[in-house]
Amino acid sequence: MTTLAWVTVAIFVIVYVLIATEWVHRVAAALAGAMLMLLIGATDAEHAFFSPESGVDWNVIVLLIGMMIIVAVLRRTGLFEYLAIWAVKRARGRPYPVLVILVVITAVASSGLDNVTTVLLVAPVTLLVCDRLGLPAAPFLIAEVMASNIGGTATLIGDPPNIIIASKSGLTFNEFLNVLAPIVLILLVVFLGLCRWLFRHAFRHDTAKVARVMAMRERDAITDPRLLTVSLIVLALVLAAFTLHTVLHLEPAVVAIVGGLLLLAVSRLDPDEVTTDVEWHTLVFFAGLFIMVGALVNTGVIAQLSQAATGATEGRLWGTTVLLLGASATLSAIVDNIPYVATMSPIVADLVHADGTPQGNVLWWALALGADLGGNATAIGASANVVVLGIAERAGKKITFWEFTKYGLIVTAITVAICIPYLYLRYFQG
Repeated sequence: MTTLAWVTVAIFVIVYVLIATEWVHRVAAALAGAMLMLLIGATDAEHAFFSPESGVDWNVIVLLIGMMIIVAVLRRTGLFEYLAIWAVKRARGRPYPVLVILVVITAVASSGLDNVTTVLLVAPVTLLVCDRLGLPAAPFLIAEVMASNIGGTATLIGDPPNIIIASKSGLTFNEFLNVLAPIVLILLVVFLGLCRWLFRHAFRHDTAKVARVMAMRERDAITDPRLLTVSLIVLALVLAAFTLHTVLHLEPAVVAIVGGLLLLAVSRLDPDEVTTDVEWHTLVFFAGLFIMVGALVNTGVIAQLSQAATGATEGRLWGTTVLLLGASATLSAIVDNIPYVATMSPIVADLVHADGTPQGNVLWWALALGADLGGNATAIGASANVVVLGIAERAGKKITFWEFTKYGLIVTAITVAICIPYLYLRYFQG
């Protein structure tokens, strides 16, 4: 690597340590790192702000703003309180069944929506459930964001890396569903078992608080029926447009921001009041992180790591599959999986072409599973993780980097390990 590449890596590592140790607030650390990347020439204004491969992903930023506005308006209708009471009653106030309900809803929703949108909708409900039952919010939020990353793996539209892979490989929606949905169902069952063990200390509840919630009526929580009706109509239209975005030729970001601004306009609420609920510091953190990762892309660091990992197998398909799965999970835990997959896709395409058999497509599935599941390993491994940490901090329920990561490493190691025999049995047995 060049001297510039080594300096870029050094800055990234230092910033990563600052974020992990929380010696400096993550927003300040990310912005300082982005500034240094610009100053040393690892990236420039053109790449940092306008490049789809190595700059700020404005589609993600704008999508988040639009969905955060929708969530901010929904919060004022009482809908989240309604859903919180409903979930507690269905589980009869028992913490683990409550977690199972929320995790399954999150995973299923994430397979049809992007996982960031899902956690934006589910996290406020979770905070209210935990508050009503006197439970610690962190284990529930961590479980949900991990479920969103697992569930999003199942379909072409569930996680942004899958969309990138589909565009490079030509694989269809049904092929994604056929190959990835079965293993995701297995992983979800395993994950629910892991939650029972990992978060066992969080399942102690206050019987008096449970009794009070059980005595409540869900309908009484709705404070503005008119606004709720309008909000649900707009939300339904936005979600439908997300699902049909390839037919409508509208980017999800456009759909989200149009929906958010439309709802804000018809809600009759004070825009200044609503926009105070937008997680602006989370958006700024994303921008800084995108610029830093873009600098690693620009200087060739990610490409060299990816090529070294795949080249180590010397063309052996099974060895390449396992190494690609592991390397993708590892790198996606450190850098955001979107730029990683964008960089790695041309390399995988060459490998699949060189193999020349239908069996070679296993490499695409290894890339998808590694990148999607590897995002669970650390607090900044996936966009949904960062969003949930921001929501928790704003609600006064701060989740530290290591609090998330100590669970994430276990979940990632187990889920990725389960994928190895699945891919072997599906593509190499017989």
